Amino acid sequence: MRPETKEYRFDWMLWTMFLAGSRLKNGTEKEYQNTLGYVPYFSGILEALYDTGAPGKAFLECLAKYTENIVFARERGRKTAATSFCFSPAILHAMDIDPICFEVISVMQTFPYKRGSSEFLDFCNEAGFTETSCSSQRGSMGAFLAGMASEIDMIVTDTPGVCDTNANAFAFAATYLKKPFFTLDIPSVLVDGRTDEFQLADFRALIEFLERNTGKKLDEDKLRDVLREMAKQDDMLNELEDLARIVPGPLPGAFNLMIYASRFMFTGMKECTAVIEAMLHVARENAAKGISALSGGVENMRAFFCYIDHYTHNMDFFKYFDERGICYQGNMLSRSWSCDAPHVDAFGTEAAAYEIDTTDLDSMLRSIAAQNSRMPMVKSIRGPYDAPDMWLQDTLSLAKLYSADCVIYNGTPGCRNTWGMVKLLARDTEKAGFPTFIMYGDAFDDRVESWEATKDRLDEFFRVRRLLA
Repeated sequence: MRPETKEYRFDWMLWTMFLAGSRLKNGTEKEYQNTLGYVPYFSGILEALYDTGAPGKAFLECLAKYTENIVFARERGRKTAATSFCFSPAILHAMDIDPICFEVISVMQTFPYKRGSSEFLDFCNEAGFTETSCSSQRGSMGAFLAGMASEIDMIVTDTPGVCDTNANAFAFAATYLKKPFFTLDIPSVLVDGRTDEFQLADFRALIEFLERNTGKKLDEDKLRDVLREMAKQDDMLNELEDLARIVPGPLPGAFNLMIYASRFMFTGMKECTAVIEAMLHVARENAAKGISALSGGVENMRAFFCYIDHYTHNMDFFKYFDERGICYQGNMLSRSWSCDAPHVDAFGTEAAAYEIDTTDLDSMLRSIAAQNSRMPMVKSIRGPYDAPDMWLQDTLSLAKLYSADCVIYNGTPGCRNTWGMVKLLARDTEKAGFPTFIMYGDAFDDRVESWEATKDRLDEFFRVRRLLA
């Protein structure tokens, strides 16, 4: 790693950058425009978010608050826990533990920095972790392994979709940093009485682990407050998902990123609620006026991603779709599996959804365990791709619900679970009438395939399959 990279603390640098970015619109428009010239590599993400209006500002404030919590956790007498985007942070917030989601922070690095997170990715390999692992964790994990960020107190994750590279990344970090480590074991079957009982017992063991490593008992009233806020968020997300079905689409493409990133950071917390409320206000207004959220105002086609987005510099991925008049209908990360979600009702998958019950401690633990087991990957990629309630069924249901014209896969070279079955999935989605494109780049590392090359391949796909002129 270059000496220059070590000049500033990684998390402090992200915090100050997003804090400043979240305040730029507090002044005049002239001041905002003049400031963009001084941050050429950060201006693109600022413009992409602020162009969405109040939701973009709320999201930037959310990012600033999240990194602030990490930077000042020890000073405030709080504990931190490194965790995965496949693990719901609700239980951590209920116990006053500040989560450090490696994948979220990797994206926070790749969006504003032209060089991306390459040095942190590579440092993980220097430290002994395999280079064939998923880049989503390594993009920020390297900074913590190198001692360039706040100290982690513990590591809490799960076996998401039985993804070995994800689970192994956290196991490696725990060993390398010599930190307490807990992993939830996710059964391969989603809807089953034995699974429910196993997850309840597993969550009780997690509570014991957290109490032991924080010195604090779980506050049932605080957990109840978190779950009630989560239920409120789910209701709003369900409405957003319903509005997304309208043609032309009233939701800007960036809303999908803001939905899942806010949930990964602050599920069950007011910060997440503020972002969702702002998005819902914009979507309702657009829907009432019957207008498209695309900047050109004309919707040419709709695309649904069956896995994750591409996190290239300056949010160019989202700009690309907007410029071509493509209504981006989100991906597996931006979908909710609460019992009242539109796709749950439309396709009769109530048994695979979760419901929040705050009656007593047991009902709350069951609720939060059920919600956690329906996080991305954990829900859709825990077993055979074509089994009930798994990847193929979820992809086809959502693609139909949102009237998608095509399905696109994007991941990282380390996504062994999906690479092992994505061509079979594509065969079946094609049979169902959805032209399907497999991207071969890396969502977090442009060195694998440049964004320019990725754009060319997408353009060719849209042209050859006659989706766009």
